[in-house]
Amino acid sequence: MFVDRTFNPVFAGLPTTIFTVMSGLASQHDAINLGQGFPDNPGPEDVRARAAEALMHESNQYPPMQGLPALRQAVAEHYRRFHAVELDWRSEVIVTSGATEALAAAIMGLLSPGDEAVLLEPAYDSYAPQVRSVGGVARFVRLEPPEWRITAEALERVTTPRTRIIVFNNPLNPAARVYGPAELKVLADWCRRHDVIAVCDEVWEHLTFDGRAHTPLIALQGMRERCVKIGSAGKIFSLTGWKVGWVCAAPELLGVIAKVHQFLTFTTAPNLQTAVAFGLGKADAYFEQMRAGYARSRDRLQTGLLQEGFHVIPSEGTYFLNIDLAASGLNLDDESFCKRAVVEAGVAAIPVSAFYESDPVRNVVRLCFAKKDSTIDAGIERLARARKIM
Repeated sequence: MFVDRTFNPVFAGLPTTIFTVMSGLASQHDAINLGQGFPDNPGPEDVRARAAEALMHESNQYPPMQGLPALRQAVAEHYRRFHAVELDWRSEVIVTSGATEALAAAIMGLLSPGDEAVLLEPAYDSYAPQVRSVGGVARFVRLEPPEWRITAEALERVTTPRTRIIVFNNPLNPAARVYGPAELKVLADWCRRHDVIAVCDEVWEHLTFDGRAHTPLIALQGMRERCVKIGSAGKIFSLTGWKVGWVCAAPELLGVIAKVHQFLTFTTAPNLQTAVAFGLGKADAYFEQMRAGYARSRDRLQTGLLQEGFHVIPSEGTYFLNIDLAASGLNLDDESFCKRAVVEAGVAAIPVSAFYESDPVRNVVRLCFAKKDSTIDAGIERLARARKIM
């Protein structure tokens, strides 16, 4: 018997994402996949070994809902060490099952039905559905290549009396932009002026290049009590499958976020928490070498693309490098280029228009360089082939 059921329209109405489409096409056509946003290296051996040791010889029962004390202490010490941000690990740090859960807990805890959230586009695709799932309203600020600048004027245009939060991704995926003092000040001034809470998705904080330093928004004057800082072991240690993240915020904010977390995932695998605590205490050399390795891969991809006539938008951070199709002399929108490239040339990429809901930028394609040299080189060769047939 057919039953006419009604489901949550926020999720029931979501289309198949371009990421799923491109991964499926890459598999179908045996393509070089520069679309997948994760590394093909296994992550640091000593961190993985610590997880295995903890799995075999330490507790595998429920850890505390807030996270293992050792990891919460390690997070607080890590940010004191790298960013001069002082956190009370007992009241200002919780562990989550990845940064996406951290974002969900923050958005669910801080928004009420009818409240508005400002999202900077291009935006990670979970932000808007998470806002709408709690009855919130998404307001979009359109950022444009190649600078992807944040301006006070753009922020003011979307501000209303119902504006409660802004979700701020820095470094920015997919734009590969690292925001520095000038734009951070613009954002902080706007937050203070309108009493807005900044939910800061800073999972790429250690993936910055060419001497750039990540500055967390929470470190700016007047932002300590109005920032939620989210981090991810997956990005720091190239262990994206572990899904270990954390939230740092003042007790008033963290208290409600922790209550949401309690009823989402409650906790995270204890052996992975133990290993991440160990990893966060690694010597500076690890973080320097990790950045240098990814910068070398970025340069390899960039050099090859330039030699093949592509126009490259500078990558300041993350795993990603973007090409401007129009500036490269290609009269195709990004989605058409990506679909033809995977089918006809055997290389997968991601159209940046997929990161927009309103008035998308349609001439930029994202490539992931967190791959082996051989994969990067094969990707360049196939992108050159794609260029010739379009």
